[in-house]
Amino acid sequence: MCRVVVVRPGATSFDEQERIKGCLDMPLSSQGLEQVQRVASEMEQIPIRYVYCGPCESAQETARQIAEHVNAKWKVCDCFRNIDHGLWEGKLIDEVRRQQPKLFRQVQENPRSFCPPGGETLADAEVRVSKQVAKLCKKHKGETIAVVIPEPLATLIASRLKEVDFMDMWESEQDDATWELIDSETHTCVTSPNQLETEFSGRLK
Repeated sequence: MCRVVVVRPGATSFDEQERIKGCLDMPLSSQGLEQVQRVASEMEQIPIRYVYCGPCESAQETARQIAEHVNAKWKVCDCFRNIDHGLWEGKLIDEVRRQQPKLFRQVQENPRSFCPPGGETLADAEVRVSKQVAKLCKKHKGETIAVVIPEPLATLIASRLKEVDFMDMWESEQDDATWELIDSETHTCVTSPNQLETEFSGRLK
């Protein structure tokens, strides 16, 4: 059994503008920095042994601050790079909704099979990231780790760990430094410091 804290990086200017970030490498905004400071403080209650993150700047800075707060090592994993949104990167979500309504609906109706123009499918990205998460869970059996992954991959991986369906990619597009602590064996999940003692009492050691 491994416990995984799935963390979304702090916000960037594109997240605040509701633009599609995809693989674009962007720094945290001032709001994002505040979000990361808050989530890093919340992580102090969790005995995290290692923090893994995607290669983008926002994920790395989020991982670094969490690692410093919990006194853990951190490492960049290229396979945790965000899904490639191709020609949609930089566009407003509302712009895609208005200009390409049919494609926008396809993403909602069948997100795993849809491929943005010039990008990659969510299913392909899921395979890439899921293999790495499974490898890390095996390596850190009996421990708690954190993975800092941009949206929408963060919600996709969290859904797999909880064994629930991934519903709507558009609702999982912006990063905001939220987190979920998931038990990979029981699929139990907590999303706030107040739930930690109740849901994971006696297991967070």
